[in-house]
Amino acid sequence: MLATFLIGLREGLEAALVVGILVAYLKRLDRKDVLPRLWTGVGAAILLALVIGAVLTFGAYALTFQGQEIIGGTLSLVTVGMVTWMIFWMRKAGRTMKATLQGGVDRALEAGTVWALVLVGFVSVAREGVETTLLLWSMVQSFGDAPSAILGAALGLAVAVLAGWLLARGAVRLDLSRFFTWTGGFLVVIAAGVLAYALSDLQEAGVVPGPFTAAAPLDAAGSVLVGWAGLPFGWAFDVTAVIRPDSALAVLLQATVGFMPRMSWLQVIAWVLYIAIVGTLFVRGLRRTTPRATPSTSVPASSGTPVTTESAATRAASTVSPSPEGAS
Repeated sequence: MLATFLIGLREGLEAALVVGILVAYLKRLDRKDVLPRLWTGVGAAILLALVIGAVLTFGAYALTFQGQEIIGGTLSLVTVGMVTWMIFWMRKAGRTMKATLQGGVDRALEAGTVWALVLVGFVSVAREGVETTLLLWSMVQSFGDAPSAILGAALGLAVAVLAGWLLARGAVRLDLSRFFTWTGGFLVVIAAGVLAYALSDLQEAGVVPGPFTAAAPLDAAGSVLVGWAGLPFGWAFDVTAVIRPDSALAVLLQATVGFMPRMSWLQVIAWVLYIAIVGTLFVRGLRRTTPRATPSTSVPASSGTPVTTESAATRAASTVSPSPEGAS
């Protein structure tokens, strides 16, 4: 529930900020008359995410066990790719997001068609919605029948909508840069766990060699080898005697760091490589984008009273304005 809550909160807040920027810009242009078109696009994006989730959930029942594992593993790999791209895209595009969104609105208004603005709202939210749906679906699949995971995601999305509304109203302040940095790091770990689970699905389906296939190394009793003797297609470790797979501790560890009581060597290797490569790139990106604090300077105002100004880098490091325009 905690993991899916944080995912719903982060992804929902991104979407809420995008919608807030669009709504605030239209109001500033005194074009409240076209707001229904924007909300139509936003509603269509939300509906698309719900439909995808329903198709993935109920469509799986018509598949064989092997088919379910192949579909689940493949979609989990797609999810890992989308989340990884989104983590780095958000950092790069965050500085120009407001200008990009406003430019899209300007072009839609110039076109003068209803569908142009509907499309702006749809595209702006659909990416977040589809990504959230795939990520939550992959995590719920890994937990099995876990209504608490769905509840956590719903609560996260609800809190995100409330937070976005309060930010737009100026009722709260939130350091969005720090928020997305911490949640981005959390998503790196989550994605590594989803990757490990995707390989587990594909190994059970026999698509990838592992403990469930003929490539598994066996001992004299016919059991799959564990530890160094099981490298590369056996079990890396098996602590199910200490941590039951259905225990609360096992679920918590899997939801937060991707740990399962029994993991194959390919799962462990994939998890370690993902953390090492993506985690390193993420941390390096933080170091490159950390603004250097520069001394404030005083310039005379028109009234003769000194006014303190800050450099752009210092302002970027400060707490983000509660308004949607500043939130970008």
